[in-house]
Amino acid sequence: MDGQPAYQAVLDEVGDRLRRLRAQRGITLAVLAETTGISKSTLSRLESGQRRPSLELLLPLATAYRVPLDELVGAPEVGDPRVQLRPHKSASGETFVPLSRAPGPLQAYKLIVPDRGNEPNLRSHEGYEWLYVLQGRLRLVLGEHDVVLGAGEVAEFDTKVPHWFGSADGRPVEVLSLFGRQGERMHVRAKTKN
Repeated sequence: MDGQPAYQAVLDEVGDRLRRLRAQRGITLAVLAETTGISKSTLSRLESGQRRPSLELLLPLATAYRVPLDELVGAPEVGDPRVQLRPHKSASGETFVPLSRAPGPLQAYKLIVPDRGNEPNLRSHEGYEWLYVLQGRLRLVLGEHDVVLGAGEVAEFDTKVPHWFGSADGRPVEVLSLFGRQGERMHVRAKTKN
C-alpha cells in the first residue's frame, strides 16, 4: 500500500459510491443540494474525488439517501466475534491459551497441564487463582494440603501461599484458570433453595 493509511482506499471509493447511489435514485445534483443544504459544487467535487468526505457532508447525504453511514462509505465488515486462540508453551511444559481479549485485573486461561512427575516444585507470587478442572485429574499442592481434583471440581487460593499443580495420574489435565490481582476474588452467584 506504499505507505498510505489502511482507511485511504475506503475514502478513495466514497466519490464513486455517492455518484452511483445518486444515479440509482434518479436524483439531480440540484435536488440533492436542496435536500441536504450542501452546494452543488461541493457535491460534484465529492463525487469526483476532488473533495475529501467528512462527517459534516456524509451525515446529511446518508439521511437524504436513507442509508446507514457505513453503507455510504463502504465501511469494512465488523470483525469475527470469535476469540482467536493462540496457544503458548510455558517453561514448565504446560500449554496455556489466553481467553481474555483485553488486559485487565482478571485474566482467563485454558491450561493443558502435562505430567510433571511426583516431586512438586512449590512457588509463590502475587495474585489470586481460581482453577476449574475440565478434564482429567489435577494434583494440587497448596501449602500443607495435597489434594486431587477431578473434572468439575474447583480450587481457589491466594498465590502467595506456596503451590504447585500437575497431573495426578500421568495424563494431561485440562483446566480453566482465572487469575487476578492480589486481593481479587472470584464470586459465584447461585440461586438459593426455598
